[in-house]
Amino acid sequence: MTTSVFVVLGAGLLLLNWLSSRQLIEDNRYLVVPPADLIPAAEPPGVPNTGSLDPARSPVPLPPGISKPVPTTPAEAFEDFQHSVLNDLLVRSLLLLVLFTALAALLAWWAGRRSLHRLTQVTGAARRISAGSNLDERLGLSGPHDEVRELGDTFDAMLDRLDRSFTAQRQFTAHASHELRTPLTLQRTALEIPLAQGRVPSDLKPALQRALDANARTERLIDALLTLARGESETLTPDPVDLADVAGDAVEDLTEEARTVDVRITTHLAPAPVAGDPSLLRHIALNLLANAVRHNHPGGTATVATGVHEKLAFIEVVNTGPVLDPGEIPTLFEPFQRGAKHGSKGLGLGLAVVRAITLTHHGKVTATPRPGGGLAVRVHLPRRNPSGPPGKGCE
Repeated sequence: MTTSVFVVLGAGLLLLNWLSSRQLIEDNRYLVVPPADLIPAAEPPGVPNTGSLDPARSPVPLPPGISKPVPTTPAEAFEDFQHSVLNDLLVRSLLLLVLFTALAALLAWWAGRRSLHRLTQVTGAARRISAGSNLDERLGLSGPHDEVRELGDTFDAMLDRLDRSFTAQRQFTAHASHELRTPLTLQRTALEIPLAQGRVPSDLKPALQRALDANARTERLIDALLTLARGESETLTPDPVDLADVAGDAVEDLTEEARTVDVRITTHLAPAPVAGDPSLLRHIALNLLANAVRHNHPGGTATVATGVHEKLAFIEVVNTGPVLDPGEIPTLFEPFQRGAKHGSKGLGLGLAVVRAITLTHHGKVTATPRPGGGLAVRVHLPRRNPSGPPGKGCE
């Protein structure tokens, strides 16, 4: 591209210089073309021939505006011709240089901007993909097959491989979890029936009860894995949902558990209309509140709030609890991370499920440790046109 521009502009400059020189020579030809009567006129007998010229009888007309006398000798004519042509050529060459420099700068800016725009596309796509989970996005760069096009094609090929890998992982998790539910259900039934009928010796009852507890924990784990796989699948059928409603349902589900561990739940629920999968959005509220209740201390509080800020709807859960290190917060959103310093008995999938569902709904989740202990987690989702009854608040 740069070579082509240089060749075109260089050829144009040479051509214009050649045309300019030709015009200058033609305009100053009267300086070197001798008049028709350059040979001295016959003098009367006895008068010596001085060789003087008579410019008034020259057949070569002077250009308009030329008032200086025509040189009378070949040396003077050549010197005057050389001076005029070189001066005019210098001025015209400088003007052409300025013009072509500006043109070259303009073309270079256009070419650089075009290449940088394509690089910006690559950077923007990488930023969007790293901030979300939309691995189905592709660059599809057009234009010449240069280094930028090769970079874009390589980036698209990498996304294809990543998409296939993550899709296979999600499908495996979903299929494995689904297949495990049936034997676990059979195991739970086989343990519950003899216990309910009283056919188990008293010394074996603690062992069977521990087996039932382990079975229940495994079922909860499988349910969480299925929810996580579904949240990452990005296959949604959006329906109108109000985050205030799903938050209220989560509060009802966890009120008894919160009372058991002596945690007080307060709510400030304002309308927060969004479009999404109702069951998945319910898991956001349920997991946030369950996390706030279970990672708390006796006499603590968990506050649930919903509303709208600018063009985003939000649900926020703030709880008391142990003091958290800010550097520990990002790891809490990874699967099976429970917080190494606090010995949690949870599955370590609650916030991972929240993040997966939030990203699938094109939202954003943030978590901030509270100075006195505990965590504030807020989920922002794109707002739907507000509709429905006014918000509610309770304690």
